[in-house]
Amino acid sequence: MKGDFTRWLPAIAKNRRTALSIAGVAALGGLAFGPAAVAAPVSAGPHGGAVAAIDLATGGRTTEVPAEKPGRDELVPRGVEGAQSRIPLDDAQLANARAIIEEAKKTGVGKRGAVIGIATSLQESKLYNLGHLGAYNDHDSQGLFQQRPSSGWGTPDQVTDPGYASQAFFEALKNVPGWQELPLTTAAQTVQVSAFPYAYAQWEEQAADIVQQLW
Repeated sequence: MKGDFTRWLPAIAKNRRTALSIAGVAALGGLAFGPAAVAAPVSAGPHGGAVAAIDLATGGRTTEVPAEKPGRDELVPRGVEGAQSRIPLDDAQLANARAIIEEAKKTGVGKRGAVIGIATSLQESKLYNLGHLGAYNDHDSQGLFQQRPSSGWGTPDQVTDPGYASQAFFEALKNVPGWQELPLTTAAQTVQVSAFPYAYAQWEEQAADIVQQLW
């Protein structure tokens, strides 16, 4: 039910609940993708001896040490499948990735679920919150995951809300038996029922990088 969305430029939603129409897409026809979202890794915080010294000096009133970033073995436990694709990300795409990760935490699918969700959105919408695209639309598919209101995913307003759309995706993923052990493209395809079932695999590496950066 899904198509290849590289034929048109992505539309940037101005806020969490508003997705751009086809008129907005046409107006952005001359724009290219934004700068690559490659950030320096966040350090893991002070070592144990330093923490003890700070505790002694401050009477134990220290801020919590940031948790370690997730490792590749939990983000990509089976290794990537096939050739990988990668696109530069702008602020709108990163904001949508953060919304997906937040819902992954809330719904309990964790880091691996977040990788599957972001890879799925990279394939479906390039991490843009898309409204109805007129002639370019695949039926009535909209939002980060190109969910169809006519298929029961929710109203147009709901499926173009990044939080709602992400929660709906993850709740459906949780109903896939053994999704944690499935290849990414199989887990995503079981939820999405796409006409291109193997297309999700190409985004696994970038999705893992995004989760590692933003978790």
